[in-house]
Amino acid sequence: MVLPHKIATLLYCFDADGRLLLLERTQEPNLGKWSPPGGKVHTDRGESPYACACREANEEMELTLKPSELHLTGLVSEDGYEGSTHWYIFLFEVLPRLAKLPPPCREGRFGFFDNTEMAGLDVPRTDREKLWPLFQQHRGGFFSGHCRCLEGDAFEWTTEESCHD
Repeated sequence: MVLPHKIATLLYCFDADGRLLLLERTQEPNLGKWSPPGGKVHTDRGESPYACACREANEEMELTLKPSELHLTGLVSEDGYEGSTHWYIFLFEVLPRLAKLPPPCREGRFGFFDNTEMAGLDVPRTDREKLWPLFQQHRGGFFSGHCRCLEGDAFEWTTEESCHD
């Protein structure tokens, strides 16, 4: 299927207790669902995924980061998301621990959650079933995967690379 490609970043941030920061989204994609903050790479400006992650951290969380404070944990390609776009998504762990909850932003409101609490949240199916488990398994390492989006929230997943720390 001939569709446009977009590039995005997701930021996996943790507090001192190891709880994950999630954003309850007030905009598409994933409206009303909880997901890591992040955003689209400005490819028209030649922005790198690392520069995008730093910019998004500042815009959404009022957090100033340098690329050296990020660890690229995963790279995911999505084929035909919602039948409209192909995506390349860079999953970064933000290495500094957050001391406080960021204030709400135009994208939504934030919360810190442990694994037990996350089980009760409305999160995208691919995040719950693939991205979050793979991210947890590969902290300090790296993985790459491909998600072929099917009708509704169905998908086919292929892990293409897996390097553990």
